[in-house]
Amino acid sequence: MTSQTSQEGMASELRAFSRGVAELELVRTNFDNPRLEWRRLFSEVLGTFFLVLVGAGGGVVNAVSDGQISRAAAVTAPGLMVMSIILFMGAVSGAHLNPAVTLGFALRGDFPWRRVPGYIIAELLGSTLAVLFLLAAFGKVGSLGATEPGPGISDVQAMSIEAILTVGLFSVILGTASRSQNLGPLSALAVGAYIVLAGLWSSPISGASMNPARSFGPDLVLGDFSHYWVYVVGPLLGAAVAVGFAFVLRSHADVGGAAAAQGGLEEPVVAAEDQDPPAAPQS
Repeated sequence: MTSQTSQEGMASELRAFSRGVAELELVRTNFDNPRLEWRRLFSEVLGTFFLVLVGAGGGVVNAVSDGQISRAAAVTAPGLMVMSIILFMGAVSGAHLNPAVTLGFALRGDFPWRRVPGYIIAELLGSTLAVLFLLAAFGKVGSLGATEPGPGISDVQAMSIEAILTVGLFSVILGTASRSQNLGPLSALAVGAYIVLAGLWSSPISGASMNPARSFGPDLVLGDFSHYWVYVVGPLLGAAVAVGFAFVLRSHADVGGAAAAQGGLEEPVVAAEDQDPPAAPQS
């Protein structure tokens, strides 16, 4: 009986291992398909456009409407937008929308480094297009939604807040993407909720950007990068620390994180659990 139980346990482990290998190979094959790369990049441009349109647009519309946009509304809208974007296109590109997230996924081992430059360019392009749209629609008002340290707040203080906020943001992203959590689409709710929460308490300090692309568009169109380093160093440092925390909490990256980071556009092949496991070696 003990021998039979041991063999069944080994067979179960082999099936689980085979399933993980098959899923990881499917993710790799889908993502490496060059015919689909343009869709992924377009997805990042489109998603970042809408994120920055809402994030920067809050400040612009507030100026145009003589203060009709409250701070609570201004910080809630980006969180809801991110949640919506993840749900409607996360399976295409992973819905990074943020160079710090892209670099963090690569550092974690969930995302190929060779794909990083294309994603970052797409994210910066989407941000710039959003701000150009706001400029064309409303003119140069409300600082075009630029993120800057609050009154009396130094760049170093703002950078430290951006760093710690991004530690939390990317920890939520990595944690909900992990197979151990198994949240699926509910990860969008967690990420969106965190963005709202971070903005509610910290936006007067740094603007709660947590995203070099979010801050890039307004600064580029305004031609003022005097504070931009805050929104590059802070989020990148925070993402790197979050990767370290993820290693402590869950050790190495898993197939769930890779699937979330890379997306998947093709239909799955036959499920691994429906296939016979590899034969056990004969003694």
